[in-house]
Amino acid sequence: MPNFVPDQGPTPVQSDNEPNESFGDLLSQYERSHSHKAEDGSKQLEGTVVAVTADSVLLDIGYKSEGILPLAGFQSAGEAVKPGDRFLVTVKGRDPEGYYELTRSRVARPKDWSGLERAFAEKATIVGTVTDMVKGGFSVDVGVRAFMPSSRSGVRDAAEMPKLVGQEIRCRITKLDVTEEDLVVDRRVIAEDEERSAKELRYSTVKEGDIVTGTVRNLMDYGAFVDIGGVDGLLHVADIAWGRVNTPADVLTVGQEIEAKVLKVDSEKQRISLGLKQLQPHPWDAVAEKYKTGERVRGTVSRLADFGAFVELEPGVEGLVHISEMSWVKRVRKPSDLVKTGETVEVVILGVNVGEQRLSLGLKQALGDPWAEVAQKFPVGSAIEGPVTSITKFGAFVQAAEGVEGMVHVSEISAEKRINHPQDVLKLGQVIKAQVLAIDTERRLMRLSMKQLIPTSVDEYIAEHKAGDVVTGRVVDVSADGARVELGEGLLAPCRLGSAAPAVEESKSEGKADLSSLTSMLQARWKGGAGGTAAAKPEAIRAGQVRSFRIAKLDADSKAIELELS
Repeated sequence: MPNFVPDQGPTPVQSDNEPNESFGDLLSQYERSHSHKAEDGSKQLEGTVVAVTADSVLLDIGYKSEGILPLAGFQSAGEAVKPGDRFLVTVKGRDPEGYYELTRSRVARPKDWSGLERAFAEKATIVGTVTDMVKGGFSVDVGVRAFMPSSRSGVRDAAEMPKLVGQEIRCRITKLDVTEEDLVVDRRVIAEDEERSAKELRYSTVKEGDIVTGTVRNLMDYGAFVDIGGVDGLLHVADIAWGRVNTPADVLTVGQEIEAKVLKVDSEKQRISLGLKQLQPHPWDAVAEKYKTGERVRGTVSRLADFGAFVELEPGVEGLVHISEMSWVKRVRKPSDLVKTGETVEVVILGVNVGEQRLSLGLKQALGDPWAEVAQKFPVGSAIEGPVTSITKFGAFVQAAEGVEGMVHVSEISAEKRINHPQDVLKLGQVIKAQVLAIDTERRLMRLSMKQLIPTSVDEYIAEHKAGDVVTGRVVDVSADGARVELGEGLLAPCRLGSAAPAVEESKSEGKADLSSLTSMLQARWKGGAGGTAAAKPEAIRAGQVRSFRIAKLDADSKAIELELS
């Protein structure tokens, strides 16, 4: 509660049935008989306003120095004051600067019980003199003896109460019993009314956009309460600085004087919102000039979210590193796997949107793109070796290098048998070899093949034979164009037929009999060539027949083998 100023307050309305004697005369008579002041202090004077300052009214009272009245007294009563106005005043003393301290003669001390009853009914302000401290309060002379409870004296500190004795106060009658001559007065209610009036006046005069000076009165987690001249404004924690402020106590202290901007005024709810950062240039005003796409910058991780990490580049300027832009190598599930709050990181600016105040940042780009040299490091046709990182129903992903993965389609796993699912033959972490089939650097795709590096029966057969070798095989079928000969399991070769070797069809039963012995026969004769099995005379060729052939052609690139009758 503000300190009580005894000489401020509204002027009570004087009724027509009051005595002809004015309140000023009544006050002068009372002061002459009861005042404890010096003679000059009890004399009533007429003062003329000569100047109005920010907080005071200066009056010419006919003395060498001017008298002074607080401007707040006029404001709380809703009175306008200007040079030339005249008021009845009384000298209370002199201030350190030599001005006479004045009090206005605006309220009167009732002379009798009828006047007190009228003041009680009208809830008017009266004056009285505190004569003594009594049990539970004070004795006050208001024309008759009145009691004022300590709790209604307006003095909160018990040590200050004795100083009230001898002072002239303004008060209001709260209890009046003429028969019992019981009178109770209240000084605190006057101060509360004045405080309320001052607040209402302040709320009506302060405007949005005003720059005000105030004192930090209290600090809370969500903001600070600032006294801006009898009323409190709330400075929310988000409006203290453009940068992130965890708690107001990190920036402000109780009693600190600050300058703030009025953001919003709600006179009905008596709320004023203040801003401190609004007095500083907005940091985003310079973002377009300071930050360019592709630049490397350093910042501090300010907070983490499920979808990424926010990095503060400067107070009030944050950018987002999306979870997809954190690592070339790892599949990041949550940002905290890579970064921590408060950590300083280097990032690359991916995009700037000043209108929406958004910066897109990349963490992995600052480490270098591993795909930039993939085409040079792993040309098509070369072989790579690495662990299986993941398996899907359509293939397996293999790590070729840090941040570089290739995919082996299920059809490229084996050439000898059909694979239904990659997990039938591969496991996570298994190190495999594969051949690079194709690279798409822009889409970051690499196609691999395992079966291209696995030797087949054709490769082995070609490696172990040469054109002109006599080999053994089983005739699978015969046609006008020639015959097809099985040289091993799944290995077929065409055979040219001459006119001297007529074809003869073999019965199904004979073919079956020859099939049962084919595998063992071929295993015994594969690497040994003809082994003396060549017939002395040409024999008619027929399906199911096992006999000797001569290799007419071998082509390792096309994996082609052509035969002729030996």
